[in-house]
Parts: sequence; C-alpha cells; structure tokens
Amino acid sequence: MQDYLIRTTAFDGKLRAFAANTTGITRELQRRHDTTPVATAALGRTATAGVMMGAMLKGEERLTIQVKGDGPIGQIVVDADAKGEVRGYVDNPHVDLPLNERGKLDVSGAVGEGYLHVIKDLGLKEPYRGSIPIVSGELGEDFTYYFAKSEQTPSAVALGVLVATDYSVQVSGGFILQLLPGLEEEEIAEIEQKLAKLPPITTLMAGGEDLEEVLKRMVDSVTILERTDIRFQCKCSRERVERTLLSLGREEIEQIIREDGKAELVCHFCNEAYAYNGEQLHSLLERLPKG
Repeated sequence: MQDYLIRTTAFDGKLRAFAANTTGITRELQRRHDTTPVATAALGRTATAGVMMGAMLKGEERLTIQVKGDGPIGQIVVDADAKGEVRGYVDNPHVDLPLNERGKLDVSGAVGEGYLHVIKDLGLKEPYRGSIPIVSGELGEDFTYYFAKSEQTPSAVALGVLVATDYSVQVSGGFILQLLPGLEEEEIAEIEQKLAKLPPITTLMAGGEDLEEVLKRMVDSVTILERTDIRFQCKCSRERVERTLLSLGREEIEQIIREDGKAELVCHFCNEAYAYNGEQLHSLLERLPKG
C-alpha cells in the first residue's frame, strides 16, 4: 500500500488530528542508510513526525527537525515539506544496543539526553526556531512536549516502527492529536481516557487497522478533510553537487585534481554518490574565472 497521511477534525473543529502510514518511507530510509533496528526505529519515528508536521505547512514552506542527543546514534536530521515529501539520516546508522527492560528497541538509550530543534522555513526573512530539552528520547513524548512548550498547543503524539527479527520493517506510522480552544473539560477527559487505553499504534496497524480506524478509537466521529500520498524524496541532484564543488574555488579544485585526480560527494540524506573524474573536474575549472 502507498504511504499516506490523513488530516481530520472532530468536536466541531475544536480538535484536529493528523495520522500517517510511513511504512514504505521507513523501509526506504533503512535501505539507503543500512540502519540497524534501533536506528531504523529512531529515524522512522522522527520521519513520521516530520511528514505530519509538514502537513501543517502551506505551499513552499518546509521544516527541518534535529534531534541532538548525547547517545550513540548521534544526531537525527529530518527534512519535510507541505507536499508530503520527507528525507532524513542519522549520524551513526549502525548503532546497536540491547533491548530495553521492556524487551523493546532502546530508542531512548540510542538518543540520550540533549535537545530537539525544529526549524521552519515559512518564507519570511528569518526562519522560525523552536527548541526543547529531550524529555525521554522515545520521541513521541518529546514531540508532545515540543508542541506544548514551543507552539502552545496541547497535543498527543504517538510514533512507532515495528521491526521484525529479520530486521525488516513490518509497519511504521503515527498520529498527532491537537486540542484547540473551546473543548469542554469532559470532552478532554474522554479523549484522555481513550488515549490511556490505546494499544501501541504499531500493534493496531500490524493487526490490519487503517489510520481512520485508529483515530476513531480516540474520537467517536472524525471528519476527514484530506488524504494525501506521502513519500521519501531527496532534493539532491548533480547540478546542486556541481554548485557545491564550484563554491570550493579554483585553488581547492586544482588541489583535488593534483592529489586525487577525482572527487566523490555523497548526499547525507539519501546516500547517493556523485563521482567526478579528472576530465569532469577540469570542465568545472573552465567555468570559474582565472586568476
């Protein structure tokens, strides 16, 4: 099934929710970065949050999420936009940890303590920046805290990636439930009670429930406003790589030709390698001013 995202409302617009099936995206991230199960889970959860937060944007707006903890996975970086496109990477894709005390992948141990940053390019002079301390490292709780503290929107965030014993990604997805002004106390209490009893989203998805069914477990009647296909998509290209090489300047390119005779640049986000032989590097030099 194609990965997809739904945007919904309930309680006469006093609650909004986003839910995403990112199984294919997480499989693609795992394939491109050769991630271990715990790195797959951490990157997949962050990408799921990113693609849902991207759905809150408009037009050409985009955002970058940086999870900067002191754990062995290093930094997690995810880029997403309003078109349902997402990409990402981790510093150490081969981090390997024992299961935690609950027998689950130890995402919290891989992430460690530090900060979660969200940078939004909204087309203004300066990007919006929001930062919060990492509160658990499991990431769902961290994004819940981010929405409460940085965007002053009470939210419930669930993120999950189910990795099988053969390391294959079985399911990946999540939801963001946001309480808007006007909700009555009893309505909030009802939602909280249902959330407390809700099984992990990966359990529900693996059992065959679709996103609409998952959301209806928390809110009896939801109105689906939009259903959007989402996908892994990198922005890199040979043209962008050439601009990067040209920005090094004549002297540095000449040094590369003398010392190595070739160059290879690898995109962090998709692991695509762009190779340039000596002849191609000389062609680049011709495009630079002499002297």
